[in-house]
Amino acid sequence: QVQLVESGGGSVEAGGSLTLSCGVSGDTLTNNNMAWFRQTPENEREGVAIIASVSGDTRYADSVKGRFIISRSITNNTVYLKMNGLKVEDSAIYYCAAMWGRFNVPPPFTRMNFNSWGRGTQVTVSS
Repeated sequence: QVQLVESGGGSVEAGGSLTLSCGVSGDTLTNNNMAWFRQTPENEREGVAIIASVSGDTRYADSVKGRFIISRSITNNTVYLKMNGLKVEDSAIYYCAAMWGRFNVPPPFTRMNFNSWGRGTQVTVSS
């Protein structure tokens, strides 16, 4: 299992931007499909964005498509989530997750397939 540490959360006004980072240790990003999930007290944890381990291809939840961008630095072993046009409903705890395996196509956001999780970082968007 890899170890994951998120950073970059905070408070921002609606329409603003934030970039989250996830530092990965214990393995390389080319062996792990990396995803961002989010959760609020009212909702189950949902997948937001994912990047495939081999190809670097990405996929997004419909709710964030066109506003969020997931990327990675293989050199720095870090995954990023650039969040633009933030909405109040984007407020949540954001978690970084890793699913071991060499994939060209981003796998589904099936939580049980992700074997490593970070502790999360809070994002709060105010109106």
